[in-house]
Amino acid sequence: MAIEHKDIAAIREDYAMGSLSELDVLENPTQQFQVWFEQALSAQVLEPNAMVLATINNQGYPSTRVVLLKDIKAEGFSFFTNYTSQKGQDLARNSKVSLLFFWGELQRQVRIEGDVEFLPKDDSDEYFASRPKGSQIGAWSSPQSQIIASRSILEDRVKEKEIEFEQMETIPRPSFWGGYLVKPFRMEFWQGRSSRLHDRIVYQKENDTWTKNRLAP
Repeated sequence: MAIEHKDIAAIREDYAMGSLSELDVLENPTQQFQVWFEQALSAQVLEPNAMVLATINNQGYPSTRVVLLKDIKAEGFSFFTNYTSQKGQDLARNSKVSLLFFWGELQRQVRIEGDVEFLPKDDSDEYFASRPKGSQIGAWSSPQSQIIASRSILEDRVKEKEIEFEQMETIPRPSFWGGYLVKPFRMEFWQGRSSRLHDRIVYQKENDTWTKNRLAP
C-alpha cells in the first residue's frame, strides 16, 4: 500500500537536545569536527564515520553514496575505494566533492566542501594491510560499479582469489584500490533547534585562514 503524500508531510521531529553558538566552537573546523566526532562515539551513534560523498558524474549531475571516513588529518578527511569505480572515475574528472555527516542521535550534521587528492601509496598500503582478509579478497574480486550478469560471477571470482592468495601470508594491495584525501575549504556545523530555528556555524578558508560566521536556518 502506497503512503499518501499527506502522511509523509506530517512526519516531523522537534529538535531540542542542544544549541550552538560562535563561542561554543573552536577556531579550527577540523579540530571542532574531532570534538563532535568524539561526542558521537561516546553517544554510540550508529556508524559515526558513515558519510555521504557527493561527486559530479560524466553528465554533470551530482552522484552520492555513503562511504566510511577512515582518518582525520590536520589537512583533511580520508576514505578508500576502488579507483575504477564510478566515484573513482568521477574524481579523476572533477576533484571537487562534498561530504555530509548526519548524527541523528545528537541532532547534528556536518557539511564539508573541498577538493580531493590521492593519499600517498604508503598510507593506502598500510590501511589495506589492516583490513580483514575477506575485505582484501573482496577488493580484488569486485569490478566495482560495473554491470555483472549475476551474483554467482562475483562469488566465483572470490573463490578464485581465495585460491590464488591461499598460501600468501600477506595479500598485496591492488593497484586499482586506494585512498583519497578531502581537503576542505568550507565546513558547516548544524545543531537542530526547536521550531526549525536551527543553529548553523560555517567556516570558510581564504588564504590559509579560517573565518567563521552564523548562517540563518
